[in-house]
Amino acid sequence: MITARRLAEKLQVSERTIYRDVRDLQLSGMPIEGEAGIGYLLRQDFDIPPLMFTRSEIEALVLGARMVRAWGGEAQGDAAMQALHKIEAALPADLRDKIDETLVFALNFRPSPELKRSVDSLNKAASERNYAEFHYTREDGEESERRVRPLAGC
Repeated sequence: MITARRLAEKLQVSERTIYRDVRDLQLSGMPIEGEAGIGYLLRQDFDIPPLMFTRSEIEALVLGARMVRAWGGEAQGDAAMQALHKIEAALPADLRDKIDETLVFALNFRPSPELKRSVDSLNKAASERNYAEFHYTREDGEESERRVRPLAGC
């Protein structure tokens, strides 16, 4: 058994959040035993059911991964493809074949390696809530630089 207080400390959330989330999980059918103030237990023999996607969901995931691969940074593209391979491995054989049947492709504008690195840098700055600095040539031909705080990943 593990207490809500211990879970809250480990996850850096409030005990109230633990109680709410455990209740939601129990209502969704998770076999969590115990009660508030006593402790909770998830039996070791419990196995999470496999991911199940519809054909449309698989197509959306494949297209999204292809778009990130074509337009995102190198790190983002690699991560998208790794995620897609993990999803593919978890699918039953009949649905796994649907991944290769997805006929929609993302246009590849062939961004330069430098641009891909820049996209990765901006995404990292946004994720870590850091500033990004860049140099550019203004419309009037003058060199300029900016220090910005990206609000969202690219």
